[in-house]
Amino acid sequence: LAHVVAGMGRICLALALSATVGHAFHAGRALSLNVARRGIYTASRVSVARLDLATTEKGEFGTTDYSMSFTMDGTPISPWHDIPLEAGDGLYNMLTEIPKMTLKKMEVATKVELNPIMQDEKKGKARLYHGPIFWNYGCIPQTWEDPTVKGDDDVGGAFGDNDPLDVVEIGEASLDMGSVTPVKPLGVLSMIDDGELDWKLIAIAASDKHAADINDVDDIEKFYPGTVSGIREWFRWYKTPDGKPVNGFGHGEKALGKDKAIEVIKETNEAYKNLMEGKTEAGKLWLK
Repeated sequence: LAHVVAGMGRICLALALSATVGHAFHAGRALSLNVARRGIYTASRVSVARLDLATTEKGEFGTTDYSMSFTMDGTPISPWHDIPLEAGDGLYNMLTEIPKMTLKKMEVATKVELNPIMQDEKKGKARLYHGPIFWNYGCIPQTWEDPTVKGDDDVGGAFGDNDPLDVVEIGEASLDMGSVTPVKPLGVLSMIDDGELDWKLIAIAASDKHAADINDVDDIEKFYPGTVSGIREWFRWYKTPDGKPVNGFGHGEKALGKDKAIEVIKETNEAYKNLMEGKTEAGKLWLK
């Protein structure tokens, strides 16, 4: 599927056709998820390293009433603030917000108490992708793109987008929403969205069958051909069905390598620390 979006000339067709694929995927996925998501209150449990995390869902999935909250050892936590950044052995924790091949735009609500995962909305209506995203999508805990810091010339002086660092996980498996997965950073794209810098970290789950073979962005093509160009073009075009302009990219649109990806993780973690220490204005963000 990544091949579908590899070029500009085919991306609009991919967006038009992919909704059908997404609906078909949801029909099968419903067998395992509908029982949980039709109810008002459900819970699931997952072990992350030595952390005992549980997720609780309220409201109807796919509506603006839906939320997924988190507890650790029975205590309510924020997935943004309380899940560790690092997973050991050079890996980082990824919180999955949107599983691959799904349409609903879910995200950590940074301005809501305890930062649950909620349905993104616009003008009171749930936001859906016009076609499914072909990779797992989420964020790295304890990171933040500072909207008060101006980027360099490589990103046109764009400021941060006021959100945790986004991550696109390219592995074969679909990751459950709310799951926490150790990932290996491989590269990064400097997307410019509505004038804001919105880094897209490219990573692979440590459990993926090719994780040991893929160590940098240039290794991806051999095992998952078309993936890097597919990610760039998907994010370039995905807002255009709503009448919005295409997104741009800094650094000459190049996918930067692993060293830069780790640098971006460290920079956004440092910005997060400054935010938590009160060195940066929080605005409406919910902080512990």
